[in-house]
Amino acid sequence: MTETLQDTYPTQYWHKLDDDRVQCDLCPRECKLHEGQRGLCFVRANQDGKIVLTTYGRSSGFCVDPVEKKPLNHFLPGTPVLSFGTAGCNLACKFCQNWDISKSKEIDTLADQASPDKIARVAQELGCRSVAYTYNDPVIFLEYAIDVAKACAERDIKSVAVTAGYISEEPRREFFKYMDAANVDLKAFTEEFYWKLTGGHLQPVLDTLQYIKHETDVWLEITTLLIPGHNDSEQEVDDMSRWIMDNLGADVPLHFTAFHPDWKMMDVPPTPPQTLTRAREIAVANGLHYVYTGNVHDKAGESTYCHQCNTRLIGRDWYVLSDWNLDEQGNCKNCGTPCAGVFEARPGDWGAKRLPVYLKHHA
Repeated sequence: MTETLQDTYPTQYWHKLDDDRVQCDLCPRECKLHEGQRGLCFVRANQDGKIVLTTYGRSSGFCVDPVEKKPLNHFLPGTPVLSFGTAGCNLACKFCQNWDISKSKEIDTLADQASPDKIARVAQELGCRSVAYTYNDPVIFLEYAIDVAKACAERDIKSVAVTAGYISEEPRREFFKYMDAANVDLKAFTEEFYWKLTGGHLQPVLDTLQYIKHETDVWLEITTLLIPGHNDSEQEVDDMSRWIMDNLGADVPLHFTAFHPDWKMMDVPPTPPQTLTRAREIAVANGLHYVYTGNVHDKAGESTYCHQCNTRLIGRDWYVLSDWNLDEQGNCKNCGTPCAGVFEARPGDWGAKRLPVYLKHHA
């Protein structure tokens, strides 16, 4: 069956200005565009006096990953997730680890085409419990992500947003209405970092975190990439983890991940493992129940522990699960304390496998 996909897709978050320009209202950047111009994200453009999405139905690729790779440690552990992204991004991070996709201005990047229904069908055929909007930020392809999420929900497949959370209030409400889980990239805890290294601002991201936690049922986890000399001081880690504790609560998992030189920060060294371990210690001391290290091999830092009796609830070696000491209700088998998260009676067994998927090979 041949699918017909639109080259451009109408959007609703914009308004006309007094001059000939149109303002995009999707994110705090509020790009003001003349006819034919694209926003910084590259995928939203002024066409005929309206903002359209230019990447609807087009992807930079699909892959089945372990859900822990998103990273989500408390959402259907051990299960496979069908991951995909498009092109472009509404931030300009100098340290971007997916810059070939997020900074792409080449339509050739968008090699795979699929309707929302086909993505949901293929996810179901492959035994995926969820679909993740990732690689680049789903905020900028909001309309496509929402339509995929609707198609997935009809098949009881969950939707996962991997996002920097840089989105304005009204579209934020619409977007997260259809998500089941989110990992939000809290890139640092200073305005200076956000402005100089991402071209954005800190406060909108904090607003998104509080909205997800307090106004939705979306399962939330947070990731911070610790970059030597830029956001890895003990003071900043202390300030950030205290803010999370005070504003989001003890049960929101926090992942500290290791930086490696990339994009426009090739001169910065990789994050030492001891920096991640120290950050984890600080966050736990500030009351957070679930703090992890990532992008390094650290069985202790990857595993989940009962915050009451310290039993290892979920053992992890990279993305392979070992210990499983949760009962069918998600409580510690040793002391009965609930472990926060979205769990099934038994964990999945996908392990560390990575399976590239070419949708054109699926009917």
